[in-house]
Amino acid sequence: MIQLGDINLSLVFGAIGSALGTGIAGMAAIGAWKKAYLQNKAAPFLLVAFAGAPLTQTIYGFILRNSIMSADWKEIGAGWPILIGGVAGIAIGLSALMQGKAAAKASDALAETGQGFANYIMVVGIIETVALFVMIFAMIALPSAG
Repeated sequence: MIQLGDINLSLVFGAIGSALGTGIAGMAAIGAWKKAYLQNKAAPFLLVAFAGAPLTQTIYGFILRNSIMSADWKEIGAGWPILIGGVAGIAIGLSALMQGKAAAKASDALAETGQGFANYIMVVGIIETVALFVMIFAMIALPSAG
């Protein structure tokens, strides 16, 4: 019998990555604002977008967790939900971590130059796509219920 705790790994690892990624990006945004204030420059509010970008991987981990819970595991070993949730969760979490690192660099660059927001947000979005792909491909691999 599959226990709820066994299939929460996608959510847990996705949330850990989100926490690390938002922490890194948030610290960089605060540092960039500090530099702006010290130079009597306007502090760009857009840095909040970079700081919050890694949060979505928690949602992807939650969606995948719900799909794992509703899959039909009767004819497959009980270890598969743990394996799929764990491996996919780690990949989703790493995407959030790397997104936070890229967002940190983007925060610094935007605050210093005042230019390039569209370019920076595209890179942050590309990194996010990894998490989306992992979630979708893992959901496709699940045994269908019914």
